Amino acid sequence: MVRIAARMARTLIERHLAAPLDLLGRGMIGEIFFRSGLVKLASFETTVDLFREEYRTPLLSPEVAAVLATGIELTMPILLILGLFARLAALPMLVMTLVIQLTYFYHSEHYFWAFVLLAIIIRGPGAWSIDHWLRRRFG
Repeated sequence: MVRIAARMARTLIERHLAAPLDLLGRGMIGEIFFRSGLVKLASFETTVDLFREEYRTPLLSPEVAAVLATGIELTMPILLILGLFARLAALPMLVMTLVIQLTYFYHSEHYFWAFVLLAIIIRGPGAWSIDHWLRRRFG
């Protein structure tokens, strides 16, 4: 009896809750990064100054780091939310999260971001995504 109930609950979750939860996770992470990109873009000179004075990226010039970070934060979230090349889009966002967490700003919510991004990289974007549609359409 317990096994039947557990199987029914699992089927319910897989059929009706997985896709909207996947979309919710992609949307939540995408919004965080996209808003950050908009802030960087709104005052790009300040962004470059932050990379020069506060973030101090060791391998890139402040200008290059600012352009890369802003570009990633404005493009990858769109792909992620749409579920288009979602695994690929999640990868630079995960790298940014880890770099921020490990080198500059410790914050426990970064672990949650990393978890969601890793889940997308490992599992894919879910059934409500362009990737899923393309896979079903073209094999």
